[in-house]
Amino acid sequence: MSKRADPEKVDPAVAAVRLDGITKRFGEVVALHEVSLQVRRGELMTLLGPSGCGKTTLLNLIAGFLAPDAGEIAIDGARVTELPTYRREIGMVFQNYALFPHMSVASNVGYGLRARRVAKGEIARRVAAALDLVKLTGLEDRKPRQLSGGQQQRVALARALVVRPKVLLLDEPFSALDRNLRGAMQVELREIQRKLDVTTIFVTHDQSEALSLSDRIAVMAEGRIRQLGTSDDVYRRPADRFVASFVGDVNVLRARLERRNGATATVALGAARVVVPNGPLEGAASGAAVDLFVRPEDLRVVEDDAPTIRRGVVAAQIYQGGHVDLYVEIPDAATRVLLRIPGHAAMTRWPLGTRIGIGLATNEAVAFPAA
Repeated sequence: MSKRADPEKVDPAVAAVRLDGITKRFGEVVALHEVSLQVRRGELMTLLGPSGCGKTTLLNLIAGFLAPDAGEIAIDGARVTELPTYRREIGMVFQNYALFPHMSVASNVGYGLRARRVAKGEIARRVAAALDLVKLTGLEDRKPRQLSGGQQQRVALARALVVRPKVLLLDEPFSALDRNLRGAMQVELREIQRKLDVTTIFVTHDQSEALSLSDRIAVMAEGRIRQLGTSDDVYRRPADRFVASFVGDVNVLRARLERRNGATATVALGAARVVVPNGPLEGAASGAAVDLFVRPEDLRVVEDDAPTIRRGVVAAQIYQGGHVDLYVEIPDAATRVLLRIPGHAAMTRWPLGTRIGIGLATNEAVAFPAA
């Protein structure tokens, strides 16, 4: 069996963007602490984190809107730390799209080409191709106010792509769209990105958006990258408590460390024994209290005579179409335990007030020393 590639190791020869020891301060506040990151050519890298974590600051540093206080930035192997934005060969889509209201769609898309003094005939050809790519052919003469939110977003994307950037930067471009349109635009963006094979750095605070779109995710908090990896890595193998809590829904259950054995450890939770990665528990002694992080889809309702990790009472049901979320009150738990049950039978099978046992459906869990 071949070994899985380390998602944090990137050959400098295939790095489209390289950040080395980037630090940025605003007065007394350190917004970024010696951040280093390499983005592969053609990949979609997402910077994910809560508000104020430094992700948009990092994007603005790559774009050249801000200058770092320390560290180096390279694009396509060339150092650009002191270069102005217009010389970095980047395209950017802003959160509010930043379209020129007095210009037509075609004029907005062609703005960057005119600024680069491209010939008129070439501008017309490339604008037409960009509008075809984002499915806006026929709307060339409309003004931004005559477009829907989704159409405005496509104009902004076409304007960023028409200059043929080495790197495409996206600052929460879907945040102003409704849920259904946001989902459709995510699919279209991914298809366009793969078709053009353009290196893309995407900023969002939306975990589901990051998990569905990204080749790799850099999870950020307090100006640092807490984990870098694939969607599956950060969801199933979180590096620390912050990542485990921030990415997706999770239950935190108090358990006990029984033993460690090489790369794995065994923790006791009720009648269950759960095998978890040993790394996060380095230094914890056998018998110590640990917090077991378990995804709601990895829990199930068990029969009365089956081993359980906890027992409790169904306190709430949330119908979600393809699944039902059951919230269960547990006597010794600080918060309700969430179970995600496929289908809709849970609504009638376990009504409010039903006492149930909870078991583990898989061994997919991770533990950290008790907080």
